[in-house]
Amino acid sequence: MLTSVERLLFVRAVPIFRELRDDFLVRLASVMDELSFPNNHNIFTEGQEGRSLYIVVSGKVRVHLADRDLAKLEQGACFGEMSLFDAEPRSASVTTLENCECLMLTQMQLYDAIDETPDIAINIIRLLSRRIRELNQKLNAKENSLSSTTSRIVELR
Repeated sequence: MLTSVERLLFVRAVPIFRELRDDFLVRLASVMDELSFPNNHNIFTEGQEGRSLYIVVSGKVRVHLADRDLAKLEQGACFGEMSLFDAEPRSASVTTLENCECLMLTQMQLYDAIDETPDIAINIIRLLSRRIRELNQKLNAKENSLSSTTSRIVELR
């Protein structure tokens, strides 16, 4: 369990909370729930309703669709943020790869935070944009790899 000072120092270092005022971060950090998950635990599953964002305090999680890994996240990384804004079911599953401690921010807590400090919304938009760019790069790399493999097969014929 984190002390209030440790919680503040940790939250201050999380990318979506950088550049936000300390007085705001103290209040935000104090309302977040601290959760512990064992190794190989499903934090949430694709298709489940979700209204919370998680931040990895310690440990590691994997974001996946069935058996295909989308990302592995460690300390300071956020996940579950999409469902905070669109109220759609979770788009992927998240499973712990080792014992894991997380902070959880609910949709209502986030909306209250945005009302007070709109910059937090901009930071989350940046996070979402970065993840879309990374996904596009991965898709392009796979498409190029598949295209070159197909070309080699055609050449062999």
